[in-house]
Amino acid sequence: MRYAAVVEYDGRPFCGWQRQPHAPSVQACVEQALSHVAAEPINVQCAGRTDTGVHALGQVIHFDTQVERSLRSWLLGANSNLPESIAIQRVQPMSEDFHARFSARARSYRYVISNQVSRSALLVGKATWCVKPLDVERMQQAANSLLGKHDFTSFRALACQANTPIRTLHELRLRREGSLVILDVTANAFLHHMVRNLAGVLMAIGSGEREVSWAAELLQQRDRSQAGVTAKPDGLYFLAVQYDSQFEI
Repeated sequence: MRYAAVVEYDGRPFCGWQRQPHAPSVQACVEQALSHVAAEPINVQCAGRTDTGVHALGQVIHFDTQVERSLRSWLLGANSNLPESIAIQRVQPMSEDFHARFSARARSYRYVISNQVSRSALLVGKATWCVKPLDVERMQQAANSLLGKHDFTSFRALACQANTPIRTLHELRLRREGSLVILDVTANAFLHHMVRNLAGVLMAIGSGEREVSWAAELLQQRDRSQAGVTAKPDGLYFLAVQYDSQFEI
């Protein structure tokens, strides 16, 4: 039987999603909790890996098992064996042709910026702190030039192992809510550090350090070394995954 689950986590205590031999990972914790419920080893596949310190509200996973358990048992049993920083929000049976990663049509991330003079004690690790006032209108103008299908070499990490830098950016929207500046981005897939590099470029434009045209220029240059500093992982959230309606997640 194949199951899908939606997982929420605070990424600060972990080295990221992917299992690592030298540090705690979200994947290892989830697999251990599900294995406890199944009384047999469970391996999970995720929709998109996240880095150290990156959070998730709607990470999607799938796993296969021959063990019969109720959906309530999978959900409550797994959560009772997970640390407080990880919670499975729901579990549902899926057809065998569903794959958390390869069936995904689009993925969405959110980047939250605390834009105020003094740091927030309550948002440590949950938002990136930016002292300089940010002009959201300038940031949105720059963001609009990045929409569509492009070569995002300038916005990928040097160590990115993706076969191609071509990605389709469906949405890149910014808004201000009080002292918070919120960036929502949706694409068919993301390159390593792509969202953090997008955020870093747009923050430089919003603060007046760079012109609005800089984002489009970087896109054309296809040179990561020209794109400035990668924004911190603080405030980055894996928001949601889109699938075909037949999968009903």
